[in-house]
Formats: sequence, structure tokens, C-alpha cells
Amino acid sequence: MSKLTDDLQNLFIQKKWTLTIAESCTGGLVSSQLTRRAGSSAYFLGSVVSYANSVKTKLLSVDDALLKKWGAVSEPVALAMAQNLRKSLGSSWSLGVTGIAGPTGGSKEKPVGTVWIALASADGSLDARKFNCGNDRATIREWAAKCALGMLRFKLEGITARLLREQPS
Repeated sequence: MSKLTDDLQNLFIQKKWTLTIAESCTGGLVSSQLTRRAGSSAYFLGSVVSYANSVKTKLLSVDDALLKKWGAVSEPVALAMAQNLRKSLGSSWSLGVTGIAGPTGGSKEKPVGTVWIALASADGSLDARKFNCGNDRATIREWAAKCALGMLRFKLEGITARLLREQPS
């Protein structure tokens, strides 16, 4: 993943953009991938790992009504996570990642491996994508992190995220 994170860092620094990340199922893995490279403090402002719904409501200002209506693993919640953290910390871009890493917690409607990734920008644009990131916890977390960073890169480069929809091998 170093090529991807290198490319993102170079792009963020070149454009003078900043980034924040609201993570749930990845438990900080996306942020960790970015901060492994020296110089990430030039663009990466920080993150919130919001495993519990109470953290989503208190720190990320996700409306409790959204959580009750759609559940934590949903497009509206992922969008709220990204948008609210971006506004709160004043970043140019923000990612929101929420999903079911398993091995329990899945349902017929939202099986283990379901991940929603959202992207919010300072110009008001929002994007969200649903991914199926496998069926074991380690794979789900790893692929969700890769999908989030890939989605960010493709969006920033003006490439559609539909290329990421293929099932990871």
C-alpha cells in the first residue's frame, strides 16, 4: 500500500489539502496506513475511531435518529461521519468508514463484510460507496482500509470509484 499512500501524500501536499478520517470497523487502520510515512503531518489532521454508536453521536455529531433508522453500517451514517468530522476539524477532505468486520454482527440485509465508505469535501461534494470486503475479520479490515484510500485517490484524480467494486481476491 506504500505506493498508494505515497501518491496520496504527494497529492495532498502539492494541492495544500488536509484530511481527516472517521473510522469504525477499521479501528484506525486507515489512519495508521497514512501516518506510517514521514511527513504525513503536513496534511493529515487526525482521526476519530468511533466503534460505539455513542462515540458516533458525541464526537462525530451523527444524529441518533440516523442510527436508529438506518443502523451504524449505512450510507447516511458514513456520510454523516465524514461530513461532520470534516466540518468540525476544518479539513479539505474527510473519509467516513463503517462496516461489519465480524465474525458476528451480520444479518441477511447486512452480512459480515459489508462496508460503507463516504467522502466529504470542503466544496460540499459528498460520495458514498458500499463494498463487500470479504468474510474474515482481518481481510475485511485490510480491504476496507485499501478501498477507502483507493476511493479517495480515484476521487481526487477524477476517476470513478466503480473500479473498486470488484471483490478482493
